[in-house]
Amino acid sequence: MPQSLSAVYIHLVFSTKDRRPLLRDKPTRDALHSYLGGVSKQLDCPPVQIGGVENHVHILARFGRSIMQAEWVKELKRVSNLWLKERGRDFADFEWQGGYADFSVSQSKLPEVMDYIAGQAEHHRKIGFKTSFARCCAGTRSSGMRNTFGIEGAPTQNLPQPRCG
Repeated sequence: MPQSLSAVYIHLVFSTKDRRPLLRDKPTRDALHSYLGGVSKQLDCPPVQIGGVENHVHILARFGRSIMQAEWVKELKRVSNLWLKERGRDFADFEWQGGYADFSVSQSKLPEVMDYIAGQAEHHRKIGFKTSFARCCAGTRSSGMRNTFGIEGAPTQNLPQPRCG
């Protein structure tokens, strides 16, 4: 085969340090999502859907062939951290949490994951981040349906409590 082909979709989730609700302002959050989409596209990982709430971000992207997942995440966090700090004093001490979660998504599940990401505000009015993440890692959706993300040894217990303010 003379060319390389890849159709790998990744659902990435990362949060603000200590899951502090620093992205409360919706226009800033929307601009951040747009910025992250542009950066991801520049890294040859075109975004399919980006969303989130005041303390974390979800990115669904078609993963590029020439970058490692850790490099992609590191660069997304690095440049968006700088971008947010340029937004003013409210973000002077902004940091992303060190870790992240990413999951492969089959093409047949893309619409479901896109809806999940688009509905983050409503989802988190009902279910907190810690519970949602624990269910996801354990392989059970918030709706009670099984999914394919059963992860052995995932940190579903003793997650740090978010600090407010």
